[in-house]
Amino acid sequence: MNDRPAGAGGVGRTGVGARPVRTGADITASTAVRYALVPVPRLSLAAVALRSGLHPDLIRRFVALGLVDAERDSAGRLAFDPTAPAVLARIQRLRTGLCLNYASIGLVLDLLDRISLLEAALRGRGTRSETPPWT
Repeated sequence: MNDRPAGAGGVGRTGVGARPVRTGADITASTAVRYALVPVPRLSLAAVALRSGLHPDLIRRFVALGLVDAERDSAGRLAFDPTAPAVLARIQRLRTGLCLNYASIGLVLDLLDRISLLEAALRGRGTRSETPPWT
């Protein structure tokens, strides 16, 4: 028997409507599905551009490249997570500090996210492996 409501087969990222929300801990630790009780506040393209100091066309390009997550609202406008300005600042730091192109920035962001998940899993375990370190 399935405990999920009809139409909740996929895993949503934002918790809007009846879509389930899973965090990294949920995916690795259990198969529990959590539903958002309150709608997640969203930022408009103008608000993200103002907070990040970037041109809206550049932000649209980042969305098209998959560097920043955004959804479309009922009117078809882009709606961003409240953390989008911080993600954009991180992209700009990688671009200017390391002289990376946007394709490589996507790869670096994915690798940094994986590293933080692995470090969090190690911290959560609280134990070290039985094998001695390689260094």
